[in-house]
Amino acid sequence: MSFESYLNRNTKRMDKLVAEFFKEGSAPDMTRYLYGPLAAYSANGGKRHRPLICELACEAVGGQPQQARSAAAAIEHFHTAALIHDDIADESVLRRGQPCLHLTQGEGLAINAGDLALSQVTGLVLEDKGLEDKTKLRVLYELVLMTRRTIEGQALDIGWARDGRFDLTCEDYLLMASHKTAFYSGGTPLAVGAIIGGGSEQEIESLRAFGMASGLAFQIQDDLLNLVGTREATKKDFRSDITEGKRTLVAVHAIQHSEQANELISILASHTTHPPMLAVAVDLMQEAGSIDYARDYATALVSEAKLNLTAALPDSRPRDLLLSMADFFIDRMN
Repeated sequence: MSFESYLNRNTKRMDKLVAEFFKEGSAPDMTRYLYGPLAAYSANGGKRHRPLICELACEAVGGQPQQARSAAAAIEHFHTAALIHDDIADESVLRRGQPCLHLTQGEGLAINAGDLALSQVTGLVLEDKGLEDKTKLRVLYELVLMTRRTIEGQALDIGWARDGRFDLTCEDYLLMASHKTAFYSGGTPLAVGAIIGGGSEQEIESLRAFGMASGLAFQIQDDLLNLVGTREATKKDFRSDITEGKRTLVAVHAIQHSEQANELISILASHTTHPPMLAVAVDLMQEAGSIDYARDYATALVSEAKLNLTAALPDSRPRDLLLSMADFFIDRMN
C-alpha cells in the first residue's frame, strides 16, 4: 500500500479519534463560543498525516498503534492551535478553502480557541491510563520541546516580516523552517511513536532524523505548491505566500541570486494580490533557478533520509509506509 492510499483509508478514522477528545462546556455559551467553533475548525483537518505517522512509528518498533492514540491526537491538536495562531499573525483569509477562525469568530475568540487546543497537547497524554508514568514523562518532554522549537521558528518568521528583513540566507530559512514545521510535522510524531512503542534509542533517533528531514521537505513542498502547483492554482489562496511576503526557500534563494532582486523584494513587500504581479514574482524566481533549487533540495533530503531509515529499521509494513511518505512528498512536487 502506498502512503497516499494509507492516508485516504485512515483519514476519517483519525478525524473521529481527534473529535473524541473534544468536550462540551459546562454551559451552552461555552460550547457556542469555544468548544463548538474549535471542533468545527478542527474537522476541516486535511489528511491528518502527523497523528497517522505517530501510530506508524509505534508499530514500526514493535508496538501496537492504539498505544499512541492520545499522543497522536495531542500532536494534531497542537497543529490546530498552530494554524489558528499562525493565521492571525499572518493576517490570512483562508485555511483549506474555508475562512480563517479569526474572521468567523473574531480575533479574541480565535486566540482563546487556539489556547484550548494547546492545553490538549499535554492534557491528553496525562489522562491516558494506558501509558506508564515514565513513558508519559518522556512523551511530555518531547511535546514541550516540540512546542518550544515551533515557537522559536515562528518568532523568526514573524520577526523577519515585522522588520522587513530580506537579508537572509538559505541557511537562515532552513533553521527557521526546521523549528517552525519539521519538529511537529515529522520529527516529534515519529520519535514519540517510537518511544511509546518501546523502541531502542537508536530506533527513536533514526525515526526522529527521518521525520525532521521529511518534515522540512514537506514545508518546502508546500512553499512550491503555493507558487506553481497545478491543483493549487484553482484556489483563492494561490500564491498567497507572495502576498504575505513570506521568506520561503524559493524567495530567499531568488533574492540572493536574481539580477532583479530589488524588483522581487518590492513585490514581496507590497502585499499585492494582483495576479499579474504575482506572476512576475514567480517568473523572477524561475529565472533565478530558485524553484529548481528548492525542488532539488527537498528531493535530496528525502532520498538520504530514506536510505538512513532503511538501514536503521528492519523491513516491515509500517517502515515501508513511512518510506512511501517520502516518495509521496516528491511525487506531489513533481
